[in-house]
Amino acid sequence: MATVNSYTERMPTPDRTSRDAIVHAARDLLEKDGLAGLTMNAVAQRVGVRAPSLYKRVQSREELIRLVAEATLTALADRLASASTAADVLNGFREFGHEFPAAFQLVVMPGAGMPTARVEFGAAASEAIVRVSRELAGVDRALDAARTLTAWATGFICMELNGNFRLGGDIDQAWEFGAASVVEAVTAR
Repeated sequence: MATVNSYTERMPTPDRTSRDAIVHAARDLLEKDGLAGLTMNAVAQRVGVRAPSLYKRVQSREELIRLVAEATLTALADRLASASTAADVLNGFREFGHEFPAAFQLVVMPGAGMPTARVEFGAAASEAIVRVSRELAGVDRALDAARTLTAWATGFICMELNGNFRLGGDIDQAWEFGAASVVEAVTAR
């Protein structure tokens, strides 16, 4: 509520933006300017309000980062939901990382002290890999297989995004080789 003047009663402040719009703007800024550029002032400018107005929807920058991480994991879960094979999941994971490199790295390698998504968001984003891992490795080893596949893919994608493959060669071919190899390694015999 905003005060019209000190002698009148409070009037409701019109909604100028939604929490979803704030999170969307924050993720866009994260991709454009990195984590350092993800400030409350920058988000406020992006959504067309003053920074204090954001605090009606988001309590702090830390909460905003957590909300961006959760929105990222939700989008990833949606992207992978229809995947039917390990290759589909791994390729979808890689495509997502290329489409949203900063957000991807925020959720897979948040860094010390960085706000992270609540557990249920990570679990939802993991459903596809656990499902295909169950088919590959069996019920008893599904989580182990899912972790192995995810760790390999995350490492590869982060190295790729950060330009750490400097010895030449075809990166896509290396991806295909690695994906096929790790899938074979976790497949129950």
